[in-house]
Amino acid sequence: MRKVSYKEKEISYGAAKLSRQGKTLTVHLQYNGAYGMGEKFDSLNQKGHHVVNRVEEKFCFQGDKTYNPTPFFWTDTGFGLYVDTCETTEFDFSEDEIRVNLPECADVVLFSGTPEVMLREYMCLFGSATLPPEWALGVWVSANRWNKQADVEQLLEKLDTYDFPASVVVLEAWSDEATFYIWNGARYVPKADGTPLSLEDFDFSESPWPDPVKMIQQLHNAGKKLLLWQAPVYKQLEPGVKPNLQNKLDWEEAIEQKLCVCFSDGTPYHIPQGKWFPGSMVPDFTNPAARASWFGKRQYLLDMGVDGFKTDGGEFIHSTDVKFCDGSTGQQGVNRYPRDYTESYRDFIGSERMLFSRAGFSGQHTVPCHWGGDQQSQNRELASVLKAGLSAAASGILFWGFDIAGFAGPLPTLDLYRRATQMACFCPIMQWHSEPDGGQFRELMPGAEGNNERSPWNMAQIYNTPEFLDEMRYWHKLHEQLRPYLWETAKRCVKESKPILRPLVYEWPKDSNVLYCQDEYLLGNDLLVAPLLEENAHSREVYLPQGTWTDFFSGKIYAGNQTIVIDAGDKLPVFSRNGFQLKND
Repeated sequence: MRKVSYKEKEISYGAAKLSRQGKTLTVHLQYNGAYGMGEKFDSLNQKGHHVVNRVEEKFCFQGDKTYNPTPFFWTDTGFGLYVDTCETTEFDFSEDEIRVNLPECADVVLFSGTPEVMLREYMCLFGSATLPPEWALGVWVSANRWNKQADVEQLLEKLDTYDFPASVVVLEAWSDEATFYIWNGARYVPKADGTPLSLEDFDFSESPWPDPVKMIQQLHNAGKKLLLWQAPVYKQLEPGVKPNLQNKLDWEEAIEQKLCVCFSDGTPYHIPQGKWFPGSMVPDFTNPAARASWFGKRQYLLDMGVDGFKTDGGEFIHSTDVKFCDGSTGQQGVNRYPRDYTESYRDFIGSERMLFSRAGFSGQHTVPCHWGGDQQSQNRELASVLKAGLSAAASGILFWGFDIAGFAGPLPTLDLYRRATQMACFCPIMQWHSEPDGGQFRELMPGAEGNNERSPWNMAQIYNTPEFLDEMRYWHKLHEQLRPYLWETAKRCVKESKPILRPLVYEWPKDSNVLYCQDEYLLGNDLLVAPLLEENAHSREVYLPQGTWTDFFSGKIYAGNQTIVIDAGDKLPVFSRNGFQLKND
């Protein structure tokens, strides 16, 4: 690894020749594949692509946009590069050179060696990956339509009745949608000057959540943890919405104490119209006073037993004309903000609780877990989110998952749900999630009206296929059987700074057959997974790299260095390496 000052104009590093002129850095290099660049939905191998490294919120069909970029890549030829900046950068990966448009005074860090070595050295620039609690590797269940305590109680009943495992329950529609830290319908006396409310200040008797403490205890007694949805905004309430006094007082405090991000002239920054949460202000997490105020208001949630947060959003800096408390500018804050946001929550909750985050930037592996953002229930979205997961892994993100079969739009087909569930079974995080009935995006997606919960039992009921429940139960329980393997893998990967979900090129960079392979992956050291991504597909070609591979389900043994056609039937192709078998407890 070598750090290169922006003052150096000509650089030789291994087989690469680098020259810099102003804001353009040119890397002359013979290479076949470039990997990393954050969570990329368009392709795993970025050769031939123009990449803009900027955090962007994009609802479904992300294409070349991403919630979680990083100006870092490594190649199959043993060269890697990271631009040490939070400002937007652009990369052109052409045939024999890579051109980088970067801030004029930005240093770069160069890497050489195997993908394992280069990725580890990149991750070490930011510190070790954060190991989540073991329970995070179980099954996650979520639905935005659960907006009252009775829904959670019914969920527990259905999990028990249908015999489905779950270790994490995520609630999105729990808050008043004004403060995002007070349970909907709770009665209390609003407090000014940043004074936090405590649990004793609330009367829940008329709330749809009449006893959240009891509910959390019920979840814990059933072996389940609870995460609550969050968004980093001082929300601008929509026209016609009943005023919320605590929301108003929080706004006044944020403005008076300058707890919110401000324009360079000192006036509060507001999210522009046409973006998510238009008119809202955003907390400045570089300000210690802002963090103290923000998390002081949420401390009572931890006191009542909440196990973590789903830290959604963060792609909220849409202007370069802002200035943060620590002196950083909007040019830096566009990308840095979601990292500041999620790291602040990480520090707040401690190591025994959990975060589940969408957006981020370089070094995001120091925040425990991520999911691949918003997808509709379409087959092409499943293929896209797999590329995102593999790219995220190639960028150092260890713990990752996605919403099974998409969370938005009309219900997925049974086959899409089946194939997505199978793939999720062999991911670090397995989660199903859905928008509320009717969907908050119904204007964008006609046809999403009605019952769209993505639970296995709702899918079976809507499609009148009770046998589908048995099929889905198998994959949920198989993921539970994988938990010991995932946990041992997780501990080892955190220690060694290695991804859990691995593109094949990470392991075999000199094998030309895997340079563009983005529909197979390793899960840890021992399992090769080849998802079925097309509707009603039962067979596919699978490339088996060097080694001896055993069909995970049939036990048939195959030699490596060959492409086979496998009929997976109602399963998906999975192979264990060199005779590996799961331990049966």
